[in-house]
Amino acid sequence: MRIEAIHESLPRIVQFEYARSSGPGGQNVNKVETKVRARVDLGLVDGLSEAERARAREVLAPRLDSEGRLFVAVDLERSRTANEAIALARLADLIVKASRIPRHRVATKPTRASKERRLSAKRTRSAIKGGRAQPPREE
Repeated sequence: MRIEAIHESLPRIVQFEYARSSGPGGQNVNKVETKVRARVDLGLVDGLSEAERARAREVLAPRLDSEGRLFVAVDLERSRTANEAIALARLADLIVKASRIPRHRVATKPTRASKERRLSAKRTRSAIKGGRAQPPREE
């Protein structure tokens, strides 16, 4: 995976839509479309191998629209350009994190010393709890 290539290709291939933001902001919110909805087709993103692209599609499946494009909406800032920059950063971050193929975990067995430490701790704990018991009553 070439992260630089992903960051370079996104501004060219992302499709932006704009809408009026919600929340406080007064007249600015009522008349200016600052909310950004960004969509990108994962097939057009540079810097990913086919295996990474397939993994990204699998991991990001809930966030894909019916046409297979990744969707992000941002309305944090009052300016459209700031929201566009945040949307691009989010898209890049999602793609990079989702396309990473996890390393294969090698199963290991506990060592003899770790088994002995565990059993010793169990014996110690058992002795502590055993000491709390009431002594038997003599009749």
